[in-house]
Amino acid sequence: MNHQKSLFMDNEIKTWLYDILQSINEIESYYEDKPRKFEEFTADIKTKRAVERNLEIIGEAVNRILRKDKNFQLENAEKIIGTRNRIIHGYDKVSDDLIWSIVINHLPKLKAEVENLLPE
Repeated sequence: MNHQKSLFMDNEIKTWLYDILQSINEIESYYEDKPRKFEEFTADIKTKRAVERNLEIIGEAVNRILRKDKNFQLENAEKIIGTRNRIIHGYDKVSDDLIWSIVINHLPKLKAEVENLLPE
């Protein structure tokens, strides 16, 4: 039985999944009225910091989910937590390229995965 799609999902885990979704939606909202271009991202310090902050929130939510249920299946969970830790503890180790790759390549997949886990 897939315990994550059950009607009895832990309320804290459900809340953290919604936090992940909210942060992804917020990042997506930064690009509603402009094209997603790496050059513009790197030149816009406010958007860069806002994206990084949302990635921290996502990483913390994933971390809390795994602390609550170490068997919870979330693709790339350890990488997500690792990215959060790198952003928080050492800005010099997180390149704009990495952050942009996460925004473009990984967040859409994570969003679909989280939406699939949450009850209708």
